[in-house]
Amino acid sequence: MTRFLMSAAALALTAGAAAADYQLTILHTNDFHARFEPISKYDGPCAAEDNTAGECFGGSARLMTAITEARARSNNSILVDGGDQFQGTLFYSYYKGALAAEMMNKMGYDAMTVGNHEFDDGPEVLKGFIDTLEFPILMSNADVSAEPLLADNLPKSVVIERGGEKLGLIGLTPQDTDELASPGENITFSDPVAAVQGEVDKLTAEGVNKIIVLSHSGYGVDQRVAAETTGVDVIVGGHTNTLLSNTNDRAEGPYPTMVGDVAIVQAYAYGKFLGELNVTFDDAGNLIEATGEPLIMDAAVTEEEGTVARIAEAAKPLEEIRNKVVAETTDPIEGNRDVCRAQECSMGNLVSDAMLARVSDQGIDVAISNSGGLRASIDAGEVTMGEVLTVLPFQNTLSTFQVTGETLKAALENGVSQIEEGAGRFPQVAGMTFAFDASAEPGSRISDVTVGGEPLDPAKTYGVVSNNYVRNGGDGYEMFKTAMNPYDFGPDLADVTAEYLAENGPYTPYTDGRITAK
Repeated sequence: MTRFLMSAAALALTAGAAAADYQLTILHTNDFHARFEPISKYDGPCAAEDNTAGECFGGSARLMTAITEARARSNNSILVDGGDQFQGTLFYSYYKGALAAEMMNKMGYDAMTVGNHEFDDGPEVLKGFIDTLEFPILMSNADVSAEPLLADNLPKSVVIERGGEKLGLIGLTPQDTDELASPGENITFSDPVAAVQGEVDKLTAEGVNKIIVLSHSGYGVDQRVAAETTGVDVIVGGHTNTLLSNTNDRAEGPYPTMVGDVAIVQAYAYGKFLGELNVTFDDAGNLIEATGEPLIMDAAVTEEEGTVARIAEAAKPLEEIRNKVVAETTDPIEGNRDVCRAQECSMGNLVSDAMLARVSDQGIDVAISNSGGLRASIDAGEVTMGEVLTVLPFQNTLSTFQVTGETLKAALENGVSQIEEGAGRFPQVAGMTFAFDASAEPGSRISDVTVGGEPLDPAKTYGVVSNNYVRNGGDGYEMFKTAMNPYDFGPDLADVTAEYLAENGPYTPYTDGRITAK
């Protein structure tokens, strides 16, 4: 009887709708970055005991369960990805794209777009990934015809059928991928608006009137594409790790964000959410309804046992990497929090120097590290990757951006504003020097700032490298949230530091007076 009543209610709700209305559930992920194991609330590694205690999020096993359950709720669904499956943990360092392809095939993805990190190891690794996938990977705004490895492997769009209807899927990647990754010299990238419109026109001519863009271009670009093209119905985004939600107070916009008749969605990153958008089209292919909410992958989502076992098996060789000797140091590298949160320390110099060296050819002048991100010291002698990961466990990425000298000084003031409390915001730096007076009022403690040996010019624009946590306002660095030309998704900070140690080995730790206390 209950079932009949529900059916009658459902019939009443849809009685006014045209018989030809077509409903579809779009399940989506983006910026997974090799987070096959559960993550902490800080998006870093989560210990097994914390996962058992219900304090972890994400991981492939939870996604597997959530996808299965979401499909069961819908009689018509697709599963798509907004790019950047590659890079971010030792799983990628070891398996490259192989484990990502295995998991995505197992989950039954229908399509994905190319993220800039899919090019991190050049066309060769991307080609191997594509060859293993059981679904298409798309990219409309690039010319790959001169790259033999990819020329016949990266369609701009694809048509799939679901529930008796044709769906057109179009891929997008960042226009500046050549600056963000390593696609090689044979691939050129172009404006997303023109690329999408070209594919929409082609698909429309083929009789396809329901069009979904899989875009690894960022929330802002997605809004521009929605506003400046015709014929697009839904944009599934990525690249900016944007949380869109109608219930989460940390969301950057509603889910979906509507621009005209185009529904834009994105589901943060790292497998922490599964996007679930329910859309309805009329018989002419017009989007007439779009509702949903990203589903958080917390402890309430049971981990699928087969996937848990497979990821545990895949993790075994990583122990060898963690034990791998990557460098040698002549003396201990001081990373004690009591030292590094109050003064210049050799670990702070190492990490800041490593960051700056990695991006100095990109117009970057200075590096700023938060001492709270330095979690250990390193003993003299051989240095293992496990030791580096103990110092830098948060899987933070390099962030580059531009600010004025005035903003740079404000950042330093923030850095020393809570020195009495041993706060983690204390700044370790490279490419610059400064003095501070802890007895002065917070906000008036910094003096004698130089960049490249010259006095800081408040009106000048400087290039800065930090980690993505600081750039996005962590540890009180709110002034960096509105920085110019930010890019938060560079290489992993631990990898950068390990490589710098190796290149400068045997490494001799040092301090040189770049930070002085008055």
